[in-house]
Amino acid sequence: MMRQYELVDRVVSYDPVANEDLLNRAYVYATQKHGDQKRASGDPYYSHPVEVAGILTDLHLDTASIATALLHDTIEDTDATFGEIEKIFGKEIADMVNGVTKMSLLELSSADAAQAENFRKLLLATASDVRILLVKLADRLHNMRTLHFISSEKKRRRIAQETLDIYAPLAGRIGMQNFREELEDLAFAEVNIEGRDLINERLSELKQDSGDMLEAIAYEFSALLGENGIKAHVHGRQKRPFSIWRKMQNKSISLEQLSDVFGYRVVVADEAACYQALGVLHRNFSYVPGRYKDYISTPKLNGYQSLHTTVIGPNQQRVEVQIRTEQMHEIAEKGVAAHWAYKDKQEDYPDIAKIEPFNWLQDMVAQLKNGGTAEEFLENTKLELFNDQVFCFTPKGRLIAMPRGATALDFAYAVHTEIGNSCIGVRINGLKLPFRTMLKNGDEIEIVRGEDQLPSESWLNHV
Repeated sequence: MMRQYELVDRVVSYDPVANEDLLNRAYVYATQKHGDQKRASGDPYYSHPVEVAGILTDLHLDTASIATALLHDTIEDTDATFGEIEKIFGKEIADMVNGVTKMSLLELSSADAAQAENFRKLLLATASDVRILLVKLADRLHNMRTLHFISSEKKRRRIAQETLDIYAPLAGRIGMQNFREELEDLAFAEVNIEGRDLINERLSELKQDSGDMLEAIAYEFSALLGENGIKAHVHGRQKRPFSIWRKMQNKSISLEQLSDVFGYRVVVADEAACYQALGVLHRNFSYVPGRYKDYISTPKLNGYQSLHTTVIGPNQQRVEVQIRTEQMHEIAEKGVAAHWAYKDKQEDYPDIAKIEPFNWLQDMVAQLKNGGTAEEFLENTKLELFNDQVFCFTPKGRLIAMPRGATALDFAYAVHTEIGNSCIGVRINGLKLPFRTMLKNGDEIEIVRGEDQLPSESWLNHV
């Protein structure tokens, strides 16, 4: 467990004007209030809020957020009151602690009206201040890291499924990819341990077969870019188990068919260097047609930006490459938290309340006032989390967002009405397929046109 001075020093390291007195008082208050309480692991209970605070220091969050993390369980689990916390620490922190408390009191385990109503309350509790959601996600992350100490298998599986259904997608929707990936892997280990073990075994075999290939390719990429005047930091890694499992399910492929389990991140100085680096890699390595994606010119809804491509490395191994700037990398890893951490330090970070991921959260809350049943709201929100859109590409790499369930013919009309009207066929990822084929994320769609083609009434069945 992180000691008091270690936590304060960590905050001061990225925020020299941090209120050290406030942090010290919050640390002492939490340890005193939780007293002799124990976690399922046998550790002192106050070790949990301290670890949650530590997770948030990795995101470089402000002093109020760190103090809230230290205090987040005091109202729920001790004799502390909102009024007392407000008197000692101020209204801002008291409101945030109260918001986290409201979220913690919600049970999201069943698919009935009660769950739907609770989910509405969850969003209401967070939309006023996104930091509340960040504290709650850090709280859930530490609880998942220590989930194995809970003796009840039923309770462990409920918490893990809830994490996969709600909290991991929420983290992804606000751009916090690191949080999402770890939450998914920890939950995956509980709800499908056989699948997790199978994938880990396959990854171990690949690592043995590949030897030092990860480091060798990273070095080769870095040297090649340097020779072309591009300063880059290249990092290689294996994909994570749940990410691999999801790809297997989405593409209906077996573990043996997986090839592109290695990924590389190339971080360069600016946007122009991203495209220059892409050109260098494509000139020097064979690349997989249809795998180029430009999320810089068309960012994802959660603010994510990068260039994606897949090249053929040693041993004919496919390797995925993501090319981005340092700022894009910060946002890709930390999402909303990156905007929060840097909003007072760099002018080119937009205001927290105006960025797309936070707008989504506020839009969800606005829907609470528009009527409808709680169950309908929950289903609509889950659609937003998981299945609201699919992202497809033209052969030239143009990104087009389509509603989930859209067909290839819908795509043709989304490109241009005339292209839809003159469509005589479609190729999806190089395969000739029917108009009615439903699109999936990452599909590359080529529209085959006929000069004399006119729209058919039968097309109404496919759009």
